Amino acid sequence: MPIQRALQTAWPLFFGLGAIMVGNGLQGTLLGVRATDEGFSAFTTGLVMSMYYAGFMAGTQVVPRLMQNVGHIRVFSALAAIAAISVLMHGIFVLPIAWAGIRACTGFAFAGLYIVVESWLNHMSTKETRGKILALYLFTTYLGMVAGQFLLNAADPKTDTLFIISSMFISLALVPIALSKRPAPESSKPKGMKLRELWTVSPLGAFAVTMSGFANSILLSVGAIYAARQGFGIQEISTFMAAMVAGGVIFQMPIGALSDKLGRRKLIIMVSLASCLSALLCFGVSHSEGMLALYVSAFILGGFAMTIYGLCTAYTNDHLDPSQYVAASSALLMMNGAGAIAGPALSTGLMGAIGPSAYFPTLAVIFFANAAFAIYRTTVRPAPAADRQSNLNAAKPDVLTLAAPEQKQD
Repeated sequence: MPIQRALQTAWPLFFGLGAIMVGNGLQGTLLGVRATDEGFSAFTTGLVMSMYYAGFMAGTQVVPRLMQNVGHIRVFSALAAIAAISVLMHGIFVLPIAWAGIRACTGFAFAGLYIVVESWLNHMSTKETRGKILALYLFTTYLGMVAGQFLLNAADPKTDTLFIISSMFISLALVPIALSKRPAPESSKPKGMKLRELWTVSPLGAFAVTMSGFANSILLSVGAIYAARQGFGIQEISTFMAAMVAGGVIFQMPIGALSDKLGRRKLIIMVSLASCLSALLCFGVSHSEGMLALYVSAFILGGFAMTIYGLCTAYTNDHLDPSQYVAASSALLMMNGAGAIAGPALSTGLMGAIGPSAYFPTLAVIFFANAAFAIYRTTVRPAPAADRQSNLNAAKPDVLTLAAPEQKQD
């Protein structure tokens, strides 16, 4: 299926994903601002925010079974409703313990939404379009999050208006999917996928997805802390963070397209090394006078770093049978979430012991380790042949029955 036809088929899914991510991007930033206004301590706020990942991990385990029982569309609708209700509850119960439980519910819902979307897109893509489709999935995700940041200026964070706006965007995602005539993917008998099995099938995919969560959580969660400790002003902090996310948005499509032509594993090595060098570049320019150089370097770093997850997901799927996509998406998201939990703790711990200057070197070490492991894997197992490279997923199902050849273990 040509990419144009695939996008015509998948647009309700991409529209829904974009709307959900606008709401998620807004609430993520809003909660940090509102917690400060309500007098929550930094430590308490950190614990509250970490509960998102606890719920996220639970979602990766429960949602695949729900999809097997009731299908993609019903699960998507239910989880979007939970996410929308959870946002509103933050304005009703302004207590740390209540917010912790609500954040867990939010994490559960979003983990499930990602699994539904990724498995749906997997079933509708082909080996010729997989890289582009998954890149567009990630492009939509990041772009929606960026748009949500700007909505923070739409109302006073001390009121409940922004919670309502966030809930409205999440609810809006249900409309095109609920009204779409396109059938959902077949989900009656998905194969199970344990973490040990995923590692056996694709050690590089499992390792690199975990390291991606490790690094990206540091980029997005600790970046503002680093900037504040360096003495940046509010505008400088926002520009610094926006530059990293913007890089992730813009680099998705070209790197996704390259992965379909040059091979996933080769791109994982190249992108990981480029991320390592970019982090070192940021470290170097951060000691100079010019902020513009840091913004440009952060843009490049975010651009490379935020494409690794998509490359690793595609590479892993190249070694799977289509019936394993749902379970594999769950396992990959679980490993990514585990890395995301550990990343901020390690980074902030090193920054506390050494100073904010430890921020970029920590990232450089993570990316170098990822590249080194990928290079090691080239000595153990050859990459899949080009005609066996399966779809890069993220999309919508049925319309396109995945006709990729069955994958064998190398």
